[in-house]
Amino acid sequence: MKKILYTLALAVTFWSCKTGSTGAAKSNIVEVNINLTDVKDDKVLVTVTPPAIKTDEIVYSIPKTVPGTYSTDNYGKYSEDFKAFDAKGNALTVKRLDDNSWSISNAKSLKKITYLVNDTFDTEKGTGFGNDDVFSPAGTNIDAGKNFMLNTHGFVGYFQDKLDVPYKVTVTHPETLWGATSMTDEDASNTSDVFKTSRYAILVENPIMYSKPDYTTFNVNGMDILIAVYSPTGKYTAESITPEMKTMMTAQKNFLGKVNSTKKYTVLLYLSSMAKDDAHGFGALEHPTATTVVLPESMPKEKLVESMKDVVSHEFFHIVTPLTIHSKEIQYFDYNAPKMSEHLWMYEGVTEYFANLFQINQGLIDEAEFYTRIADKIEQAKGLNDTMSFTVMSKNVLEQPYKDQYLNVYQKGALIGMCIDIIIREKSNGERGILDLMHKLSNEYGIEKPFNDDELFAKITSLTYPEVGEFLNKYVAGTTPIPYDFYLAKVGVTKATEKKSGNPFIKGQTPYITIDKATKEITVRPDSESIEFFKNLNLKGGDKILAVNNKSYNLDNIYDLITESENWKENDPITLKVKRGGKEETVKGTVKLPFEEAETFKATDASKEKLKNAWLKG
Repeated sequence: MKKILYTLALAVTFWSCKTGSTGAAKSNIVEVNINLTDVKDDKVLVTVTPPAIKTDEIVYSIPKTVPGTYSTDNYGKYSEDFKAFDAKGNALTVKRLDDNSWSISNAKSLKKITYLVNDTFDTEKGTGFGNDDVFSPAGTNIDAGKNFMLNTHGFVGYFQDKLDVPYKVTVTHPETLWGATSMTDEDASNTSDVFKTSRYAILVENPIMYSKPDYTTFNVNGMDILIAVYSPTGKYTAESITPEMKTMMTAQKNFLGKVNSTKKYTVLLYLSSMAKDDAHGFGALEHPTATTVVLPESMPKEKLVESMKDVVSHEFFHIVTPLTIHSKEIQYFDYNAPKMSEHLWMYEGVTEYFANLFQINQGLIDEAEFYTRIADKIEQAKGLNDTMSFTVMSKNVLEQPYKDQYLNVYQKGALIGMCIDIIIREKSNGERGILDLMHKLSNEYGIEKPFNDDELFAKITSLTYPEVGEFLNKYVAGTTPIPYDFYLAKVGVTKATEKKSGNPFIKGQTPYITIDKATKEITVRPDSESIEFFKNLNLKGGDKILAVNNKSYNLDNIYDLITESENWKENDPITLKVKRGGKEETVKGTVKLPFEEAETFKATDASKEKLKNAWLKG
């Protein structure tokens, strides 16, 4: 999973400073029908025909948590009007046990279950990580006749002790909508799709997005790629982003080499309108052969492609871990009483490291950009608990105080991967790195052979060097902060500074502008007058920015202003329409960006050039 905290969060800051199947009811298969044709009150009817049941009572559950999310989301609370019937259509007694589970009496006579599903997108309150929203890429959308995001765990549940029973899912849908997925549709009808999986876990890992057909396909080194896009206004198409995606995924396949053998991969991109009842959680969620991505449609093309590269590359590398290399906690995942693994440093951290390393390795970015990214991760990790054991945090990530430290998997987790990579490079004279380690682990374990959590460090040490084991025990299981300078010096890289331009409207999560609650107008904060951008244009606290370069802005499209300003260059001509003291006036001038000294790294030791090149290009 990859979450992105976009500057759109400051908008929130401103406001607050065919129904039933008639198949073989007693066969050893779960049959499901999801009706996307007759949507009523923004709810979808789901009908489930159970396998043979030999107990007097059975529990049906929808997941509380799903793999890759590391959060408690209670998908069952979006289901209502749960009913159970026998073969004669008589209602059976049902008792709701909690948000996610229902107990059905006289279960031996159970013929079918029906319930209505609401979508999660409608319930999201805003962006960021401090709320209880379902992360949008793991959520569901019901927009009748336009779009359905079927993350299957939000619509389909499982019977107690029957997770390994095969599933047959029939989706009835409008003829105008097409379902994009990595699964194979076994029905030739234009209004009905049939998907079969060997067990529940496989179904959960196969999302489907229904919308007006907009997709491209291409092949990369033996892998068939499907890119499907839903853009509510048609601003973007699959074709418009495919060239960049093909370049990136070709580079990823080349980087992974023999490590990866996936034959089909699907990218589902949902672009949010940013309306109150639409998705607000941006990023992506991985699956073995698919990625669901949610981003705002208002993003400029350059930023959209950049974000796609960021999140899709991260999710794609999850093919290695945890989708291939993982612990028993993941192999035998309990959807309603999950036990978490200790090794988020590997599942998310090494994955994030690969998502950056492959870009320098394949020539998509230069050394300076790579070092800047490393420096940024070090800086962001400083804002989190650097003395908390990473393994303890991982094991307890669903609870506080560990839950609030989850974001460190993308920062310190990636840096852990970097340090291990450097150690292996140094000890092997540049011949091997962490990718070699992951290949060995995939050979040792694999999709159907998990490892024991408490044995991984010893296994990694036996496959590498004692120094790697010492690092893992001291800095990953232990509470000692990592001396990054020490490890980077091994490849001749030391600290440096660079002059970095900032955004004229926000620094980090501190905005220089606010919102007039009554009018939604963008207003200069009184304490921002000294910011170079405002000072150069003689803008004062309280001035209201109505338009920039003849484009009007307010709260509804403030994201456009923030992201578009990131493309401004120093001394670009600019024209603003402002309201001052109730009167509108035009202000003309040039762009003056705020600059600040920022830490980065650079190669300074020529004697380590060969090892550095092996690290970055090997």
